[in-house]
Amino acid sequence: MKVGVFCPIGNNGWLLSKTAPQYKPSFELNKEIVQLAEHYGFDFALSMIKLRGFGGETEFWDYNLETFTLMAGLAAVTSKIQIYATAATLVMPPAIVARMASTIDSISNGRFGLNVVTGWQKPEYSQMGMWPGDEYFGKRYQYLSEYVQVLRDLWASGHSDFKGEFFKMDDCQVKPIPQADMKIICAGQSDEGLAFSAKYADYNFVFGKGLNTPTAYAGINDRLKAQTDKTGRDVSTYVLFMVIADDSDEKALAKWQCYNDGADMDAIHWLQDQGAKDTKSGSDTNIRHMASSVSPVNINMGTLVGSYQKVAAMLDEIAEVKGTDGILLTFDDFVQGVEDFGTKIQPLMKSRIDVDSPIPSQVANLEKSA
Repeated sequence: MKVGVFCPIGNNGWLLSKTAPQYKPSFELNKEIVQLAEHYGFDFALSMIKLRGFGGETEFWDYNLETFTLMAGLAAVTSKIQIYATAATLVMPPAIVARMASTIDSISNGRFGLNVVTGWQKPEYSQMGMWPGDEYFGKRYQYLSEYVQVLRDLWASGHSDFKGEFFKMDDCQVKPIPQADMKIICAGQSDEGLAFSAKYADYNFVFGKGLNTPTAYAGINDRLKAQTDKTGRDVSTYVLFMVIADDSDEKALAKWQCYNDGADMDAIHWLQDQGAKDTKSGSDTNIRHMASSVSPVNINMGTLVGSYQKVAAMLDEIAEVKGTDGILLTFDDFVQGVEDFGTKIQPLMKSRIDVDSPIPSQVANLEKSA
């Protein structure tokens, strides 16, 4: 099973809590995390795009880096790990994204791929005068389908004359084309989102579910398989989980309880309100279900809490879910979390048995060069 890290491109990562680690995003922080992840054999690093945060006392995600710029920088200071940026397709023309992707493909020597999102949070775009109207909610996957067709044309041949409802290319040219096959990820969980991924994506990105229920998301894989049976394509799942681990279950659960006790409810309520705006195409986030969630403090993300041994066993359970190709991880403390995964969790995982663990001297050398 492949393992990736979800770069903390926004402040405080994925914990809407006043008692969780508080930090602002920076290139240096993300470089330290991704270089450490590469050192421990992580397969990929992915960053989101967020153009407006949720406020509250913690100013949650009010501070955000830009994904393509960040990942270009990380591509230049890594050598093995796969790098994914995210395209905010509503405000980034496909020909421009195709050229940026080709550039990072060159920087990374073929290690770059793209996550595409339709955009669900209206204020991200209306603040710039670029929201097309609420009717977009019902057309966002038709829009994305045309968008990806243009990308595929340009990456394959450097040329597109695509004509559709949303995009009309006129002898559009983007060269050089990427040296590697450009992989596309889409986060589809609604029926429409899964149908899109089955037709256009290489991997489908989904949320894990619940607290210490590692295989609860398996039904989404089944629904994706029903869609790929129609398209005849092989599309596997990358599933997102947060890991909170410690020497014992009791210590890990105490941290999780502390984060929940400090929940930034103003930010959570604002997020819930925004997630309810799309009533036309079905939700592809967990936000709509946060009110009844056991974990609104981390956006209803599937959460693995326990000792290093327990977390390793739960990750191995995920690896057994048919259709799952990889897992994308977030942590409460990213630097310590990646370190603990590499030294204390991964060596216990049957699904990562072939990954070499670095020796202590290598870790010391990495720390000196960081």
